[in-house]
Amino acid sequence: MKSIGYLWLILLFSSCHVVRVQTDYEKETDFSNYSTYNYYNDMETGLSELDQKRLIKTLDLAMQTKGFLLSEEPDFLVNIQSAIYQAPRNNTVGVGVGGTGRNVGGGVSVGIPVGQSNLQREIQFDFVDSQKDMLIWQAISKSHLNENATPVEREKKLQQVVEKVLSKYPARTRK
Repeated sequence: MKSIGYLWLILLFSSCHVVRVQTDYEKETDFSNYSTYNYYNDMETGLSELDQKRLIKTLDLAMQTKGFLLSEEPDFLVNIQSAIYQAPRNNTVGVGVGGTGRNVGGGVSVGIPVGQSNLQREIQFDFVDSQKDMLIWQAISKSHLNENATPVEREKKLQQVVEKVLSKYPARTRK
């Protein structure tokens, strides 16, 4: 019975640090026509300068691994935006007081938040056809943000985000 409790505890803590990704794409797009990419010149990611450098370095390595080349005249442009938000807390402890008597009853309950604040970071990746100036693919990642993470931990988290995002590119069209 103890092992089941430990398993639930491990699942609870590991589920807080999962990277979730949603994607969308233009259904008429032939992704085999795209082999080169670059970034928007005026891209404002919303990340710190150091995190932006880490993300771009990680994305470049992952794109090269997938066979894409960084080019001055790219087939598509990449735009990255991010936001940090406070996720709602779902974990509270209830403290209740109540009493009963002859045909009389009552009770009071108070919810006390448990745990640290739950900061989430959302990073949006837009791939835009450079000739048509049209959005062809988009991914939005959501993951836990640790404000006190070391540079190594930050880089590892960004690698997880990029890996998960690019695992869904190119879009697999269903017919």
